[in-house]
Amino acid sequence: MKNILVPLGLSEDSVSISLFQYAIDLAKELGGTIYAVEIFKELPRTGSLPSVNKTLEEITASSIEEKLHGLDRKGVELIALPLKGDLLEAIPKFNLEHSIDLIVLEAEKGSLTNPYFLGETSGSLVKKTEIPILIVPVNYVLKPIKTVLIAVKSGIIKRKNALMPIKEILSTFNAEIKLLQVKTTNFLPEDAKLDKDLDKIASSYKSSENATLFQGVLEHLNESHPDLICVFRRRRGFFAKLWEENTVLKRDFESRVPLLVLRGSD
Repeated sequence: MKNILVPLGLSEDSVSISLFQYAIDLAKELGGTIYAVEIFKELPRTGSLPSVNKTLEEITASSIEEKLHGLDRKGVELIALPLKGDLLEAIPKFNLEHSIDLIVLEAEKGSLTNPYFLGETSGSLVKKTEIPILIVPVNYVLKPIKTVLIAVKSGIIKRKNALMPIKEILSTFNAEIKLLQVKTTNFLPEDAKLDKDLDKIASSYKSSENATLFQGVLEHLNESHPDLICVFRRRRGFFAKLWEENTVLKRDFESRVPLLVLRGSD
């Protein structure tokens, strides 16, 4: 995961410094580069007139740098990346040219008036992009990843290299992989067959019967004590509700540890 993209301004606050610090700390471990992305439709407002010699990209990149001032970059390369247009269109287009390995997002802030775990924009990114996405709790600080809980309904993984991000985490942090297979009411006989690469990296295997994959994960969280949860986005998978709505409610799911969403098969 050499190229890590972090969008600005998806929550109530325009910039989450804690999220960028987490991304930098993760990139430091993985040997990656951070792309700080913000969408501009016009020149940002500044206290003085911009120099006529500066391009739109230079001015907007400077604006991003100002917002991220004070971060401990720890030697990690951080590239200010202003993009034009719509975020959901600009990121996939940029990915085709630069091969982004991971998008890092922040879960919605907890409050009595905010019922969402994922808001509309972040939920749409999970739904529509082909890039693995890591969702980080608010103000979360990177800790050594020793245990990863991988939750699946079907053991079939058709997408090539879908497991590469988790393999890199396994290699970097020497993590233990606990595999949980949740058998729901629409569980098919062929779902019981585990992908050979998934079976190979798993340190342990457990199955359970639950109404949804959500419920299976929640039931086994306390038992597994994971530092990271990993799921696959499929049409009938963990975030199936995102095919109907671009949000996830906290009443359906909420996590105190980061959640990595990979592509299995759509």
